[in-house]
Amino acid sequence: MDWVARAESLLYDGEVIEADVRLDRGGVVVTSHRVLVFTPDREGSNYRQVDRPNVEGVDVTTSGDWSFLELGVKALVVGVVLVAAGTTVSLDGLVGNVSLDSGGAASAVGIGGMLGMLQTMLTLMAQLDDLMRLFGGLALAFAAVVLGVYLWSRDRLLVVRVAGDDDIELTAPDDESVVDRIEAAIVPGTAPAEAGNADQSPPDDPLP
Repeated sequence: MDWVARAESLLYDGEVIEADVRLDRGGVVVTSHRVLVFTPDREGSNYRQVDRPNVEGVDVTTSGDWSFLELGVKALVVGVVLVAAGTTVSLDGLVGNVSLDSGGAASAVGIGGMLGMLQTMLTLMAQLDDLMRLFGGLALAFAAVVLGVYLWSRDRLLVVRVAGDDDIELTAPDDESVVDRIEAAIVPGTAPAEAGNADQSPPDDPLP
């Protein structure tokens, strides 16, 4: 149901509509007393009303799922650290030429099995820099995917700022002039006041 078009049924006695703007499935209706905001495409209630003195203004902002951003940044940091460590530290040059194979002498004293285990550990350490680069690259690829999902999930929002209560969010229009129309309708202009001040000018001096 298009409640923006049916907003007259929600008016109080003596209240009149001054402006209405449709935004996607919802919209904003500015009356002489209130601001009626219809948000069927957002979470929570489909409709909120705010007395005009409590509306501080209208802004356009962006919003996204911060959990994706946090996860993407963490994966990016881990990936950069692993790739940098794997590139700058060459463990293969440090332990690659070390050999603990002492042949029959080690077997004679009964430590051949232990030396074989240490040799296996040294072989794995020699490959550790390659593994760091591999897993660092995977972490960077994962970060790129997650950050891409975050950018895709971001929405442009039209935010009606409410004093003393939660702000109201709607899907922002592509036309920036719509935002100006809404704010101009909500915030009273100064021209009438200036005209009123002009009417209050002192009367001409009476003729002698």
